[in-house]
Amino acid sequence: MEPADEPHGQRLRDPQALGDLLIYRLGRLYATAGAMTLRVCEGEFGIARREWRLLAVLGEMGEGGELQPSELATRAELDRARTSRALASLQAKGLVARQAVASDRRLARVTLTDPGRALYLRMLPRVAAINGAILAPLGGNDVARLDHLLDALQRQATQVLDASVWPKADRRRGGRKPG
Repeated sequence: MEPADEPHGQRLRDPQALGDLLIYRLGRLYATAGAMTLRVCEGEFGIARREWRLLAVLGEMGEGGELQPSELATRAELDRARTSRALASLQAKGLVARQAVASDRRLARVTLTDPGRALYLRMLPRVAAINGAILAPLGGNDVARLDHLLDALQRQATQVLDASVWPKADRRRGGRKPG
C-alpha cells in the first residue's frame, strides 16, 4: 500500500520503518528548513544559527532586555557551554554586551547592542520568510490546527520525559552509562 493510500496517521501510530517515526520525520523537516536558515544566517549575515537563536531570544525581550547567560541558555534551549561560545563570538562581533553585576562579579548580564538589535530586526523577516514558504501549502485552518497540535505534542513529550527514567548517555564512551 502506498503511503497516500494508508488511512491518515496509521504509519505514525504504528511505525514499521524509520520513515514512519514522528521524531525522524520532524528531524528531516528541521534539517531541511535548518539548511535554509543556515544559509541565511551564515551566507547573508555572517553569524551561526546558534548565534541567531541567542540574538532572537534577546531581541524578543525588547529594548533594554537583559539576561544572565544561564537564563539565556535555558530560554534558547542550548547547553551552557555552547551558549558561552556563541556569546563570546557575538561579543567579539559587537552584537551583544556583557556586563558584570556590581553586587556579585561572578554574575553577568547580556544585552543586545544597537548593531545587534539592528541585525536581529533585519534577520527576523528573512527567517520568517522561510517559515512562511514551508507553511505555504497549508490553508489557514491547517496552520492553526498544526500550531495547536505542535503545542500538544510538546506538552506530551515534556510530560513523558519528566515522568520517566531514561538511561543517561555516556557520550565519551559512545553509549549508555553503566549501572
